Amino acid sequence: MHLRHEIAHVSHVELLTPAPEQSLWFFTEVMGLTENGSEGDSVYLRTWDDYEHHTLKLTAHTTSGIRRTGLRASSPEALDRLVKAIQDQDLGIGWQDGDPGIGPCFLFRDPDGHEMELYWENEWYEAPPGLVPALKNQAQAYPGRGVCVRRLDHVNYLSAEVEPNTSFITDVLGGRVTEQIRLDTGLISGGWTHFANKSYDLVYTRDWTGSNGRLHHIAFATDTREDILRAADIFLDKNVHIETGPHKHAIQQTFFLYVYEPGGNRIELCNPCARLILAPDWKTITWSESERAKGQAWGLKTIESFHTHGTPPV
Repeated sequence: MHLRHEIAHVSHVELLTPAPEQSLWFFTEVMGLTENGSEGDSVYLRTWDDYEHHTLKLTAHTTSGIRRTGLRASSPEALDRLVKAIQDQDLGIGWQDGDPGIGPCFLFRDPDGHEMELYWENEWYEAPPGLVPALKNQAQAYPGRGVCVRRLDHVNYLSAEVEPNTSFITDVLGGRVTEQIRLDTGLISGGWTHFANKSYDLVYTRDWTGSNGRLHHIAFATDTREDILRAADIFLDKNVHIETGPHKHAIQQTFFLYVYEPGGNRIELCNPCARLILAPDWKTITWSESERAKGQAWGLKTIESFHTHGTPPV
């Protein structure tokens, strides 16, 4: 087992969109992210409480989906150890220069083919005039625009098989499975993994199409549940498609709202922003197929599109 806490946190994602102008409008005007530069077909966006250069790299593309997930190592030494462990699994791609604000990155893939990057060096965000916060322990002034999400919370991947990927997270990257779903056949159909004290960072759920490398959703944290209820009204006013919620998950007990951004990618708002797992000897919670059939925590049945919609489309 690899040493735990070698990865500090999930830092950013690169999201692909076939509707770049509409997606940019969604993330800035509706979600409340702040633009922080552009390069080629990509725009860099940040949540107001992110200490780094960007939270989301939005890239124009022929289709939707996730191109890459950024993970920051907990130290230069941890980065070296992680790179060696990944190379030992023959899943490394190689080193490359990072995006603005980020140092050298080691690219690799999980067993399902999702691309990720590991790095240590970065530049802490310095707010320009007009965005300097009154509170010096906050990265940026609260924008007061749209939903005003606080930070990136987690990424949920679709995968042809769940267990090889959760095993990779635990055995190679030093994470831990906090909760999972086991079907009556014994197959694990969903696994929630974390690296530090948040109850989950990267999630793998079974892709019913059998495809590889697809995205189920990325999730942004709000300050309160009330923010999610207000967001539902904002989405309604802005003609953003609400897929399901507001409601509460049984797994991880997250209060949620799912929408589709204009490029077709599923976006979640969540609060509490993943529970804290403080027990060093936490035992994985396993949910059975019959328990999952009861639906969400307050009785809402999981809607069909939650199992069929992923990006890019098959």
